[in-house]
Amino acid sequence: MTEPRPDTPAPPALPAPLPAAPPAAGTSPDAAEAARDLCQFVIFHCAEERFAAPLAQVREIIRVPDMVRMPLSPPALLGLANLRGGVLPVLDLRHLSGLPAVDADEASRVVVLDHGQPVGLMVDRVANVVSVERARLEPVDQLRAAVDGALLTGVIKDEAGGVVMVLDVATAVGRTFAALAAGATATARDDGAGAGAVVATGAADAAAADEDQLVSFEVDAQEYAFPIAEVQEIVQLPSAITQVPGVPAHVLGVTTLRDRLLPLVSLRAIFGLPAAAQSETNKVVVVTLRGTDGRGTAGRGTGGRDDERDARAMAVGVVMDKVRAVLRVDRAAVTPLPATLAHGEAGERGEIRSICRLDQGRRLVSVLSAEAMFDPAELAAWRAGAGDDVDEKARARDEGETAMTGEIRGEESQYVIFRLVGEEYGVPVEAVREIVRVPEQLTRVPRTPDFIEGVINLRGTVLPVIDQRRRFGLAEAARSDRQRIIVFVIQGQQVGFIVDSVSEVGRIAAAAVAPAPELTGDRAKVVRGIANLPAQQRMIQLLDVDALVDPAEQAALPSLDAALAA
Repeated sequence: MTEPRPDTPAPPALPAPLPAAPPAAGTSPDAAEAARDLCQFVIFHCAEERFAAPLAQVREIIRVPDMVRMPLSPPALLGLANLRGGVLPVLDLRHLSGLPAVDADEASRVVVLDHGQPVGLMVDRVANVVSVERARLEPVDQLRAAVDGALLTGVIKDEAGGVVMVLDVATAVGRTFAALAAGATATARDDGAGAGAVVATGAADAAAADEDQLVSFEVDAQEYAFPIAEVQEIVQLPSAITQVPGVPAHVLGVTTLRDRLLPLVSLRAIFGLPAAAQSETNKVVVVTLRGTDGRGTAGRGTGGRDDERDARAMAVGVVMDKVRAVLRVDRAAVTPLPATLAHGEAGERGEIRSICRLDQGRRLVSVLSAEAMFDPAELAAWRAGAGDDVDEKARARDEGETAMTGEIRGEESQYVIFRLVGEEYGVPVEAVREIVRVPEQLTRVPRTPDFIEGVINLRGTVLPVIDQRRRFGLAEAARSDRQRIIVFVIQGQQVGFIVDSVSEVGRIAAAAVAPAPELTGDRAKVVRGIANLPAQQRMIQLLDVDALVDPAEQAALPSLDAALAA
């Protein structure tokens, strides 16, 4: 994704107005009357054409910002940008006017218009601000040009016989947006919004009685998993980790997560594996330690402030090489660790509770027990000892991000975040049934709809699989190890969508979510909101899962079983 800039540059100073500026108010009755007969316009260029917008409708003029592309959007919408914490849709005036496309350069500008909420208009360059007598405004029917007259309210002819076309801002914007609500606020829809990392405890409610749900990850090319009920979230490995003296070698230190101290431990070190260089694939799986007296120790119970601090020690971050998938497995495929393997230091602590057999036994996943891996009282002591030594810059940064995104407990929702062509998208975690790897080969089914990439057998169920890149009209890509299939239940039907990668499952504050621009077109509702996180330089498009397949396509999905039978 092209990251949105955290701060939009100050708008460039506009050139001085042309002669004919209105007289100062009060100079004389005749001058005041003349001023009322003047209109002010911002003049800008696209190709060889000159356009004008009423100055009263222009909020500011900015340099071209970094933008995030919206899927299935009209071609005139270049993307969404961050404008001082707000979401700014940017339109291409060349495309609206039927002019040939060109790449933006140093002279290009975005004219920010006031249309209930800000809307940007990309132009080749801004010329000046002029004051024009109303008598010089002529109707559009006097214009002979290739530009659609419906986009204009009139024309201005200069002394040399040239023409400046006055834009009808409402019509130009309305061709791309179905509606722009006046005074739109950055609030989420009633059914929630949220951002954070690759798994969430809410998904456990959807597990069937005879199934277990696991979060799998990789350490030294070996696959492990935690039960999803023990996982709070998955986040990126932080750049700032505070060292704690006198702790075991597997303790990396502590960091801050939403203004709470989080101990970090290395699973490689716990298992006695060689250290490896850290990269962007490293993830921190935040697990919850249970089975204590609820204060973070096994009976410390000192009361007051100490109990409050110890309660926070129940969460610990386990550093993994990379996260692989969210698995939903038949309990019959999960067996306790054989007694012959339960010896030595690892066996004595009981980190590995069971073995999960997948792909007819060809894939073995070691299921870990977070409670057996750590001593809660020891963790509480590490954290208490580090409380006064935590990097204040890291704490300030975390608090700043909390303030920017409004992350207040009780006002967050969890999302599974995935990537397509560098852009980030989010879906409510409760809508995700599971996340699985893409098999080496999908079964092609004859006489099935074109939008079906193929089908896979998911524990005896025929799962139709759709390539999300193709769905969004993006360039197709070769299969890779990072791709995943996210399985949704849409109107009672399981459907899988191939995405480039799943990055995290995390929490997003409702206050950080703005309504998506209401675009024209049948599939305009696929993006339900925009999570704008300026402090993290991220803009995440939140999808409406039910809109990923339209009703006509939904009706075609049950025919897959019949096609396979034939």
